[in-house]
Amino acid sequence: MRALNISIVGATGVVGAELTRLLEVSPIPVNRLRLLASRNSAGRQVKFRDEICFVEALDDIGNLETDSAFLCAGSAVSLEWGPRFAAQGALVIDNSNAFRMDPDVPLVVPQINPSALSDRPRRGIVANPNCSTIQLVRVLRPLVTALDVDQIIVTTYQAASGGGRTGIGQLRNGTRAVLEGGSGPPAERFPVSLAFNVVPQVGEFDLAGVTLEELKLLRESRKILAMPDLRLTSTCVRVPVENGHSEAVYLEFEKPVLLEHVHELLAQEAGVRLYADGIREGYPTPRFITNPEDVHVGRVRVNPENPRGLWLWVVADNLQVGAALNALLIAQLAIVNRVIGK
Repeated sequence: MRALNISIVGATGVVGAELTRLLEVSPIPVNRLRLLASRNSAGRQVKFRDEICFVEALDDIGNLETDSAFLCAGSAVSLEWGPRFAAQGALVIDNSNAFRMDPDVPLVVPQINPSALSDRPRRGIVANPNCSTIQLVRVLRPLVTALDVDQIIVTTYQAASGGGRTGIGQLRNGTRAVLEGGSGPPAERFPVSLAFNVVPQVGEFDLAGVTLEELKLLRESRKILAMPDLRLTSTCVRVPVENGHSEAVYLEFEKPVLLEHVHELLAQEAGVRLYADGIREGYPTPRFITNPEDVHVGRVRVNPENPRGLWLWVVADNLQVGAALNALLIAQLAIVNRVIGK
């Protein structure tokens, strides 16, 4: 396979920077890496495989030709630049919400639905799912495939890094201010200050009081799992954790479920780390997960009041599993399928 020309839009953001770091140590041969961002970031230097790359202003570039363009700068940028890169022949891997529910755009988690990328997408764009969706569906897949599920109830505990560098900065600055006796800076990235707080809103509300993040979990899970009638409801919560999303997941099945069978299904799932004995092994927490490339599952238990009910505690690094790593795995899948790199 020939070395690829790769462009990363939003290269100085938290996801773009994480993607650059993962790409550097990946087996993907890179001929040219082009880092693109706003004019404020232009001129920054980034070391990549013994070379220095200079960040370019996206608005000032002329030639868009590249083998693959990773878009990590939000929906507005993706809607404008995704079709432009695709029109020049690039495979666009988009990390925003812009194209996820487009029927002509594959929504891909390579461990779950690799066949969605067997051919070049009609629009030349592949969507990277939402961070909270990716870790959820990677744990759901073995369970809903082997067992008849009736409904799923999820509560998320989402980190500040889901709001980018601004979100992390707001948490740090607010925490520092409160510890020093102040009230902290006004909320910018989140609806209210996140320092020492829990905010039951991730994304804007619709008229029914459901947030955008909660809609994403439902709609994206249905599309990825190819289960259009999946019954899933959630409450998405922002918590004062810098990085790493957690989820409390309750599944109710049509028939009673055996804990040993659940352990067997989860233990066989690639990239899922099962804490089968919660007493001796403990349980995962976002600060102390040891392998950020895995989805970590603990507190696995059958509801003692309902043998058809099952609880799971799911933790993952939202910048890796939930964003940059999944995007990179999509690129590797595209190479294997000869969508790029021919």
